[in-house]
Order: sequence, then structure tokens, then C-alpha cells
Amino acid sequence: MKIQIINGPNLNLLGIREPGVYGSSSFLSYLEELKRMFPEVEIDYYQSNTEGEIINKIHEKGFSYDGIILNAGAYTHTSVAIYDAIKAIQTPVIEVHISNVHAREEFRHRSLIAAACKGVIAGFGFDSYRLSVEALKSMIGKL
Repeated sequence: MKIQIINGPNLNLLGIREPGVYGSSSFLSYLEELKRMFPEVEIDYYQSNTEGEIINKIHEKGFSYDGIILNAGAYTHTSVAIYDAIKAIQTPVIEVHISNVHAREEFRHRSLIAAACKGVIAGFGFDSYRLSVEALKSMIGKL
């Protein structure tokens, strides 16, 4: 099983950016832990602050991988283009957020990409990614 994790803008600053919201650990340190939890799954990671690069990665992996876990960051709330990219591919996508976006600013309450995704997991810190891997494993096992 192959899963692509895609993190969007400002998520390269995890561990530094707003530790009260996102914690004080880097995503790369968590990624190693996640890979140890799921040795049977090939987990690739990509991060970009650029919308077009995120779309290109969705296109690149969207026909050959078993699942995509996407934390589109602020593009979640603004990007019709990412929505269209998700709709265009065959690979199931799980929208993920570290924080509970519904407990934050009102503009974060609406996701433009959620309707194109198989599901949304938010508010469990980095554990949201583990839950997404579990969901994809379960989903793929049923196909």
C-alpha cells in the first residue's frame, strides 16, 4: 500500500508556528513515528507553500497511489483549483487538519475541498494523520 501525504502552506513551520495551536514538534519527527506505526505502508511526504505545486503532486500521485492524505492548510478554505484536482483523480483523498478548524476563526469553518474528499479528520493534533492512514487502510481493504 502506498500513501502520499501532502502538506500545504506554512506547515513547513510546524514546531515553530503557533505552538499553542500546532504543538512544538516538527512534522518530520512525527513522520518517522508514523512510518514506524505502519511498516507495511509506504508513506511518502511532500510539502509546498505553492498551490500549483500541490495540484501537480495530486495529479502525479492520483492515479498510482492507494491514498492521499491532504492538509491543504489555508488553501482548504480558498482553492477551487485543489477541489478540481481532487475530483479529477482516481485515488481517494482524506482531508486532514491538526487543529479543530471549527473551534477557530469563522473563515476556517468552511472547506472548499471537503466535498471532493472521501472524509475529513480534524482536531486530533498529529494523530489526525494516523487516523487518516487507518481510514485509508480500512477503505482500501473493502474495495
